[in-house]
Amino acid sequence: MTEQPPSPTPPGQGAPVYLTGLLLAGRKVVAVGGGRVHARRVPKLLAAGADVVVVAPLLHPGLAALAASGQITWQERTFEDDDLDGAWYVLAATDDPQVNAQVAAAAEARHTFCVRADRGEAGSAWTPATAAVPGATIAVQASHDPMHARALRDRLVELLGEAGE
Repeated sequence: MTEQPPSPTPPGQGAPVYLTGLLLAGRKVVAVGGGRVHARRVPKLLAAGADVVVVAPLLHPGLAALAASGQITWQERTFEDDDLDGAWYVLAATDDPQVNAQVAAAAEARHTFCVRADRGEAGSAWTPATAAVPGATIAVQASHDPMHARALRDRLVELLGEAGE
């Protein structure tokens, strides 16, 4: 009798994380919400070559500058499920948990990975704390605790800097 592998834990239930890198160049990424979180994340998505669409009634000044320069597409309104049609990756970071839940559900229905800024465990992906070091990028994921992940990342950067001295 062969042993059966354990059944996977449902998403959002403490499932183990499989870290990967996303090749987003030329691919549609939708960021729902126009605030500080996306003001930090969208430039990194652009640096990866993603075609970024931001859906939000209002934009953070940094995002407004990107929209004005044509670097991102801005849908100046509230989220609609079909905003995710054709998206490879989705980020939900609004001030409304119900909208973030709607975004995550619409992404799940389309088999598209979604990061929820307000409740990471309720999305299907997380954004690790990252840093560029000479010759590499490091990423740290710390069990739904972004502050701990940032602290670990910062310590790793510090240690790598000390090793190079």
